[in-house]
This record gives sequence, C-alpha cells and structure tokens, in this order.
Amino acid sequence: MPRIIVSPLKTIGEMAARHNAREMITLIAEKHDFHRPGIIDPARHLSVIVNDIAFAGKDGLIAPQESHVAEIIDFARRWDQSSPLLIHCWMGVSRSPAAALIAALAALPELDDGELARTLRRASAQASPNTRLIEIGDKALGRDGRLIAGVKAIGRGADYQGDAPFTLDF
Repeated sequence: MPRIIVSPLKTIGEMAARHNAREMITLIAEKHDFHRPGIIDPARHLSVIVNDIAFAGKDGLIAPQESHVAEIIDFARRWDQSSPLLIHCWMGVSRSPAAALIAALAALPELDDGELARTLRRASAQASPNTRLIEIGDKALGRDGRLIAGVKAIGRGADYQGDAPFTLDF
C-alpha cells in the first residue's frame, strides 16, 4: 500500500528509519542546513527551496512557484511506491502537508481530492496545507478546483502543539 510520511525537520532521520523510506522531498527556506538521513538515496532526494508563505513579494522570501510544484509532481510520478515517500519541511505543518497532497495525486491520480483531504485531517489535527502550493498544484494536476475545495472543506488545522509526524496511507 502506498504511504507518504510527513515530518518536521528534526524527526526525518527517525521517520526514515522507522518506515524504511528511501525517497524524500524537502521543502525548506534558503540557507537552512540539515543532513539527509543516510537511508535516503541521494539520487532520490528532491530539495525545494521555498518559504512558507502564501503570496509573492514578501521581502527576501521565496514564494511557492509553478516550477516548485512541477518538481514535486515530476518526482512523485517517479516514486517507487514499494517504500514510503518521506516529505518534510521545518515544522511539518504547512509546506509538507501541501506537498504530500500534491505528490499523492501526481502518483495516484484516481484518488478523490475530498477524501484525500479528509485523510490528511484524520492523520493530523494541526496540518494546514500551504494555500499557494495547493492552488498551483490543483491547476498543474488539472484537478479543476477539487483539490482546493477539499482543502478548504477541512479548514485550517489546530494551533501548533509541537512536532507531530504523521502518515498518509492510500
């Protein structure tokens, strides 16, 4: 069964080892350093330099762009679903849940957007997918507003309670 693990930065090593993940997508701000877990195949690690903002033009910050989402989609379409895909950002609350939804639909386009969003909410009370990533992903994947509607239907996540990695099983 395909599985995506969503994690904050500080638990990626533990999550990769626990779930035997070999592939990883990183969404992180420029100049934030981290070490890729040794279990992750360097050739199957995508690093997307992007800030957690929902609009362009903020001083010195990198807003999500179509090119960022295109990279996530391309990577997810080549994901070997025999092992989990690990997706992380700084806190595991906004960028990585959005990327997880996009990756899931890229790899498994037959999934229902609303049910996928509800699966995300059941897995994480505090996930609040980045709206700009979701809007761009919806368009890039040809979801005709269904992904946007699914995410709107689950609403903003609960206030941040601390690092809480979670899994999405399909």
